[in-house]
Amino acid sequence: MWGWAFAVDKSPLQFEVHDAHGHLVAHTFRKQERTDFMEDWQIQSGFYIVFKSDPDAKYTLVIKNEKESKTVDLNKIKSTNQKSLMGYIKSINGQNVKKAGMYLKRKGFKAFVRRIRRGPQDEKVSYNTYFHLHEPTKEELDRQRKHVFSYQPKISLIVATFNTPLNYLKEMIETVTNQTYANWELCIADGSTNDEVEKYVKDHYAQDDKIRFVRLQENYGISGNMNAAMDIATGDFIALYDHDDTLTLDALYENVRVLNENSNIEFIYSDEDKMDSEGERFFEPHFKPDFNYDLLCSTNYICHFLVVKKSLIDQVGKLRKEFDGAQDFDFVLRLSDACGPEKIHHIPKVLYHWRFHQNSTAANPESKMYAFEAGKKAVQAFYDAKGIHATVEHGASLGIYRTKYILDSHPKVSIIIPNKDHVDDLSRCINSIEAKSTYDNYEYIIVENNSTEQSTFDYYKELESKNSKVKVVTWKNEFNYSAINNFGTKYASGDYYLLLNNDTEVITPEFIEELLGYCMRKDVGAVGARLYYPDDTIQHAGVIVGLQGIAGHAFVGLERDNLGYFARPMTQQDYSAVTAACMMVDKNIYEEVGGLNEQLKVAFNDIDFCLKIREKGYKIVYNPYCELYHYESKSRGEENTFDKVDRFNGEINYFEKRWHDILANGDPYYNPNLTYKKNDFSLTTE
Repeated sequence: MWGWAFAVDKSPLQFEVHDAHGHLVAHTFRKQERTDFMEDWQIQSGFYIVFKSDPDAKYTLVIKNEKESKTVDLNKIKSTNQKSLMGYIKSINGQNVKKAGMYLKRKGFKAFVRRIRRGPQDEKVSYNTYFHLHEPTKEELDRQRKHVFSYQPKISLIVATFNTPLNYLKEMIETVTNQTYANWELCIADGSTNDEVEKYVKDHYAQDDKIRFVRLQENYGISGNMNAAMDIATGDFIALYDHDDTLTLDALYENVRVLNENSNIEFIYSDEDKMDSEGERFFEPHFKPDFNYDLLCSTNYICHFLVVKKSLIDQVGKLRKEFDGAQDFDFVLRLSDACGPEKIHHIPKVLYHWRFHQNSTAANPESKMYAFEAGKKAVQAFYDAKGIHATVEHGASLGIYRTKYILDSHPKVSIIIPNKDHVDDLSRCINSIEAKSTYDNYEYIIVENNSTEQSTFDYYKELESKNSKVKVVTWKNEFNYSAINNFGTKYASGDYYLLLNNDTEVITPEFIEELLGYCMRKDVGAVGARLYYPDDTIQHAGVIVGLQGIAGHAFVGLERDNLGYFARPMTQQDYSAVTAACMMVDKNIYEEVGGLNEQLKVAFNDIDFCLKIREKGYKIVYNPYCELYHYESKSRGEENTFDKVDRFNGEINYFEKRWHDILANGDPYYNPNLTYKKNDFSLTTE
């Protein structure tokens, strides 16, 4: 269950789920980012609750603070937008948050309560406006209809209908018949328990040979029914299409345009959003990255709209019934693996509208828990088939999965820590490792650089005398973060280097194993962690190249338990870069790329390092299950002299020239519809 609630005095709220007898029901609670309210009110209002429920039982949600409490009937909230005197609690299809906040500011609390008691009105939020501003004009659609591609593949859209409401069926079909690209066919396999779908199709499209229809003898389940639709397809490409959703009118045109630009493409996916049950309002857009292997192993982010070459499907096989509920996830995993990333293309544009209604997974995901179990099973089967030693668990949110690699060996890790004075920081860092680490085959290479306090050297001596894993080496030149780390690696005997800031503190006991699991893969070059400020807000959850100019950390300042944008802060995935405040890298890859660039003395050296690794064809992975506190470079100092400003400007100039292409074209692990001005994955205003 998703929603939002707030206290007018901004005091913190507590949430409890009770059964009909008033007993507390076990549940998982997480805060959900609502950037619209945060901008206007600085209120953390969103929430996300999961609990196992009996559809015939009654449940209530109790929301309270120190002054009062409010009880919400969860059985009623499914069909009505429940109102609360402490806030406006609603199901996920509420889209008027920002305007509600503005109304509250302008009119006051009493007027706000009266207004929300009238229920949601036909207002639109920013994304709905954004979508219409960016959709093709009538003139553009006419131009597309007249355009003649040199390559005109037939695209077969396959649909499994099952007691589909006729108004949804009508919209689904019409957004295909009105496509600006003409070489398509719509293949419908109907497993309904009544004749309404069959009658509608025959009454309206019996003479249209582009609409192919088969009435199934029985309902074979979602995989069986979709496969039946695929069996009557004659196209060069197959597109998966749900019976109650719609396409943008340029959806097929955009896919064929890609195929004309690159004839090697076999797998295309686009961005998507949700629409209300009437098909009038669009919300919750999912602006996706380009192909992201580790994100895909964590969640089916590809989902809609998927267009795949028929010969590729012939190679890997059709949908598998044993994964019903997540059959498309299993399908995508197998297809993407078979064709390889070079034949996968992402269209960064919404081409698909996922209908949000009472019976849809979009509206009520927890009602289909079997689907999430099937998703977990699909990822595990994918790993098992490839001989990957890993186990799959449920992650931070429904539909998010966690991969835990089983280490096949016990390699030595060299933890390289640059240090200048700040004994308290260094001591806290090392003590946290010694107290918490469940991995034992490691060494410390502490690179002393220009300390002036005698207590620092006394501490070094004490460390080396008490801990045989510690080796202190001395860098005698001026501060240069890149050179200091490169210098430290010369004294390291490990197979893997863990670059670690002295002002960090380990949270996760298995932090080394979490990093090693990914780093030991042959396709991975470096792995980063999720880092927090002392107040439990995010300091690092991956790096976006181009953010705020050159590069920046994603989700900085977001609360630790906040899911953020599509749970990305809590999801294992690939990024263009991660911070070297905690970064593990294979020794051989470190040497292959020449280590850190010593021309970049302070800034952007870790970003440059990661991009060099990616340039060699390796992945950079962010693993949120490796968690540390980061007390943020206390020993670095400020850019407060002319020399430092000149140095910093020089580093910017170097980075802009060296990595001009990614800065110009955009970070492939981000999306051009998202802003580069803020780190919260919000819509661009440009």
